[in-house]
Amino acid sequence: MAVVKHFITESVKKTEIDEFLQEKLERAGYGGVSISKTPLGTHIVIYAMRPGLVIGRGGETIRELATTLEEKFKVSNPQISVSEIEIPELNAYVVASRVASALQRGIHFRRAGFWALNQVTDAGALGAEIIISGKLRTERARFEKFRAGYLPKCGDAALKYVRKAEAHIQLKPGIFGIRVKIMPPDAKFPDKIQIAEAPPLEEEKTEETAEVSSVEEEPEEASEEKEETKKDADTTS
Repeated sequence: MAVVKHFITESVKKTEIDEFLQEKLERAGYGGVSISKTPLGTHIVIYAMRPGLVIGRGGETIRELATTLEEKFKVSNPQISVSEIEIPELNAYVVASRVASALQRGIHFRRAGFWALNQVTDAGALGAEIIISGKLRTERARFEKFRAGYLPKCGDAALKYVRKAEAHIQLKPGIFGIRVKIMPPDAKFPDKIQIAEAPPLEEEKTEETAEVSSVEEEPEEASEEKEETKKDADTTS
């Protein structure tokens, strides 16, 4: 049970760090974090659309983040590096924050959902799903789902490749929730088999002609040897 408790506490700590960074780096276009432990300390990679806002002037912001993570979350010797998001439309955090900001500006939830879904599919995603929940049109809370493409719900591909993110905003009717799932274009599925192409036929033909020529040369050499032995026998007689 001690091992199970250790992994649970580590997962809870990672979730708390993720939520803290999402609130702190909202203006920088926060896109997730990866945490890995090394012999020298804890290596933290922050993904953002605008890395300059994460680093700050002269590295001031990133030093503040390092001290906060070490004091508040008990992270041992945090070493923070910032990575820029290459395609923001394929990042679930960015898409969820864009839908949330659109709802805050007063855009209709259906328009915001379909707009974000079209952006994700145009970027090359294999599948996407956006769920907006809350008091959408009436006093009773409900949810609306926007889906496109191929998005498995279970199995190894769903656990390994699907990118997930959630965002919450406070509006006049109440709290709205946005959940985003994206299947990236580089995902590999076990049911999709690639058949290897056959080698070109020219190489096989050249090999066959070489074998035929070698077989033809062998009887000619044998006949020449027989003629030489006959001549030797005639001279001796």
